[in-house]
Amino acid sequence: MSALLESNLEGFPKRSGKVRDVYDLGDRLLVVATDRISAYDWVLPNGIPDKGRILTALSAFWFDRLDTQNHFISTDLDAAGLDLSDEDRSQLEGRVMLVRKAEVIPFECVVRGYLFGSAWREYRTRGTVCGERLPTSLVEAVKLDPPLFTPATKADEGHDENVSFEELSADLGPELADALRDRSIRIYRRAAEHASSVNLILADTKFEFGRAATSGEIILIDEVLTPDSSRYWPLDAYKPGVVPPSFDKQFVRDWLDSTDWDKQSEPPPLPDAIVEQTRAKYIQAFELLTGQSFPDA
Repeated sequence: MSALLESNLEGFPKRSGKVRDVYDLGDRLLVVATDRISAYDWVLPNGIPDKGRILTALSAFWFDRLDTQNHFISTDLDAAGLDLSDEDRSQLEGRVMLVRKAEVIPFECVVRGYLFGSAWREYRTRGTVCGERLPTSLVEAVKLDPPLFTPATKADEGHDENVSFEELSADLGPELADALRDRSIRIYRRAAEHASSVNLILADTKFEFGRAATSGEIILIDEVLTPDSSRYWPLDAYKPGVVPPSFDKQFVRDWLDSTDWDKQSEPPPLPDAIVEQTRAKYIQAFELLTGQSFPDA
């Protein structure tokens, strides 16, 4: 089983991120989710087979389920109206989203329902999360009620940097900042409720928004609520103070941490066993959240 590391659709301008190749079709965009996987701000030499198909199908599931304006049009390759070769069609099938164009708002809208990751590291040293002071004596992975909205700068390369809500408001204006916060928390709560119904915890997630090119309305863009952008935990394994297993690329991070890689040079290729375990976790997340079997799993 091979991984698709790069798509090649000739005749259209393309820009590439860590995972996605985005083609400009004029009035719309074609977003292709490859099987690339990144860790510690590096794209790894080998990918995770079917990862792009899983991310696409899961994003489509959430876009259809969420009651919020978004950029999603279709995952039907024929909807793009392209004259594709059999090779192109085989490469792209199941991993494309046709979307509306939008002017990206350059901030990640992060919602944290649990004290974990960079939020835990800041809290442990300063007692705050993105500058907001929290009660003392909290433990790692404790539930945060209400959830915290912790925006971050959107970096094309390197780390996103957490910013305070006041900084977000100063940059975007208080009206837009309030709208992004309220919508992000509303979407998170709805998604967390669904996750709980299938025995998962949505610990945290990040959203991206933009202004629709045709109307100027604020719409949800990019991927949404996938294991690449969200942290899911099994509900039956959760206990405050204990780091639970997660449905994402934790196998990859753990293996990299076990090597002598310095995180400053080109990363090593992933062993087959790590690739297989990571793929299985992504598929499991998809099947639990959607109630569907992943094709060819």
